[in-house]
Amino acid sequence: MNFGAVLCTVAGLGLLVAAVHEGTVVHRLRRHGVHTWGSVVDNVRTRDSDGPKWVPVIAFTDRLGYRMEFSPRVQGSGMGLATGRQVEVVYLAQNPQIARVRMWRHVVGPVVFLTFGAAAFLGAGVLIAMTS
Repeated sequence: MNFGAVLCTVAGLGLLVAAVHEGTVVHRLRRHGVHTWGSVVDNVRTRDSDGPKWVPVIAFTDRLGYRMEFSPRVQGSGMGLATGRQVEVVYLAQNPQIARVRMWRHVVGPVVFLTFGAAAFLGAGVLIAMTS
């Protein structure tokens, strides 16, 4: 078997596992999540291979009165949130570190993008294996 096919298949399976994990988290949040409001308290500058970008930091108070902060898992163009903006947050009561901004692009978006990425890599792996 071709090394490229193996590499694409492994990457696709890794993305598929990540998609299933994120889908499980989303399912738990939809069924058992606690809804509250949070505020975008900061936008932190980060750097990756594409250059610098801004990542919002959201703060909310959980049902026990503790202040929690998190950054959305999905980052990039069009995903930013302005500092001071109020956003709806959903989190797990027993584990408030698992929190998401309650917007489609922040809750369902990661599952969709990971699934499409997995399909693309798995498809490329099959294509490479069939043509070599």
